[in-house]
Amino acid sequence: MASAVISSSPFVCKSPARVSIIIFHFSVSNLQFSYMVVNLGHKDLGFSSFRKPSQISIHGCQKKSISRMIVSVMAPQRSSSTSGSVKTGMTMTEKILAKAAGKSHVVPGDNIWVNVDVLMTHDVCGPGAFGIFKREFGENAKVWDSEKIIVIPDHYIFTTDKRANRNVDIMREHCREQNIKYFYDITDLGDFRANPDYKGVCHVALAQEGHCRPGEVLLGTDSHTCTAGAFGQFATGIGNTDAGFVLGTGKILLKVPPTMRFILDGEMPSYLQAKDLILQASVICLTDFVFLTIISYRSIITVIIGEISVAGATYKTMEFSGTTIESLTMEERMTLCNMVVEAGGKNGVIPPDATTFNYVENRTSVPFQPVYSDGNASFVADYRFDVSKLEPVVAKPHSPDNRALARECKDVKIDRVYIGSCTGGKTEDFMAAAKLFHAAGKQVKVPTFLVPATQKVWMDVYALPVPGAGGKTCAQIFEEAGCDTPTSPSCGACLGGPADTYARLNEPQVCVSTTNRNFPGRMGHKEGQIYLASPYTAAASALTGHVTDPREFLQ
Repeated sequence: MASAVISSSPFVCKSPARVSIIIFHFSVSNLQFSYMVVNLGHKDLGFSSFRKPSQISIHGCQKKSISRMIVSVMAPQRSSSTSGSVKTGMTMTEKILAKAAGKSHVVPGDNIWVNVDVLMTHDVCGPGAFGIFKREFGENAKVWDSEKIIVIPDHYIFTTDKRANRNVDIMREHCREQNIKYFYDITDLGDFRANPDYKGVCHVALAQEGHCRPGEVLLGTDSHTCTAGAFGQFATGIGNTDAGFVLGTGKILLKVPPTMRFILDGEMPSYLQAKDLILQASVICLTDFVFLTIISYRSIITVIIGEISVAGATYKTMEFSGTTIESLTMEERMTLCNMVVEAGGKNGVIPPDATTFNYVENRTSVPFQPVYSDGNASFVADYRFDVSKLEPVVAKPHSPDNRALARECKDVKIDRVYIGSCTGGKTEDFMAAAKLFHAAGKQVKVPTFLVPATQKVWMDVYALPVPGAGGKTCAQIFEEAGCDTPTSPSCGACLGGPADTYARLNEPQVCVSTTNRNFPGRMGHKEGQIYLASPYTAAASALTGHVTDPREFLQ
């Protein structure tokens, strides 16, 4: 049994904000640990995590050097808005919501009526939303704006389930009646390519079709609507009742969320992807007791911060910035924002830049107005990461916050791999998987299912050459590796679906998946074991038959 030695003189600080902090140092075997317990008496206390400098700084206390302690804890300050004081600046989310509400200034906690720019719904929630709209506004009522409503069948599409098929029929009837301009219909289930209007997964299709624009408010009847925050807009999921009201009025009552800021700096290692970054962040925000692990060359520094009054990021904005974020493509940024809801976040948002503008302007001529957080904006918490020190991670069953390093799970035998969904089924996701397969030059040892998110992604898989692969496409590389043939674009087995859904977990198997949730029954069988991972890690695991760190094939 490993022995632990704990420092006999912990540092304790009590500040006027009723914060007590206790720090211990101990070693187990050859690993050095610093352990911090924080008792918070102030509900607005925020905290930050840094690799440098190696000292702890506490608002209201003297600085004191702490051996190997690399954490800063602070209470965020909000300037008074009373007469004679300087008004606090606003964050991106606050600015977007203020503009949409016709107000000059808002603060977290304000309840405001917001004008909606875009409302999206799909085959699962659309019938219910339209049903509520008709019940409350009348059978002959008309929607507030037929060109601001986007209807995208994508969830239960390629199935013989009559109820699922009926959902799409109901949506078609409503869209014809309301003259909805953007209804991406599908009628021929035998060949998706025979349906030029059909797109696929709503969150990816919204971006590809030019419906995501900086500075706007986009709502959707799907929790992963937060994906669109990658474009510098406020995007969040809502329920059918709220959607029914928006259909009739174009407005929604929202409470302004406080903002947590995540600053990611450093050069992204070649073996990391955005999925690894968000799984790092998710573990911070999902629990009452927050675990943050930053990997250094010789030690693991684990910080436990408890009792933060509201668990994790619940009803908070997660704003991402830093040099690493600036280097990400739009698809990688979409992956990052896609999973903020797994941390309880209300929305995720990334400051728009040239990358954003180039993507958007190539897909729409609709004017937009980007916004950015003020220099004196107030953030409820700041987190800083040196991305260059992070390693590939997975989320073990049965929660996205059950994080572990991929290399620590090398003994986990798997039955299958699934690459797809709004999180991991975009063009660059398949490019990444193909790159690893090509580098390895081996065949998969377990069934590997490929589900492109949209028609465009499917076409890219068959048409675009993979860089460094001698002109081969993803489809050619996948075939050589022994993967299943890329299937029709949809949400597929990400959320289970009818029993005949492609790649659904109909048996209690172990699956490495690029999807976003791994709760019991999420992909089908309630005893299925789902390990969430990046496309690199998923592809590497397919080649070995167990959870595998992609560096085995990429370095």
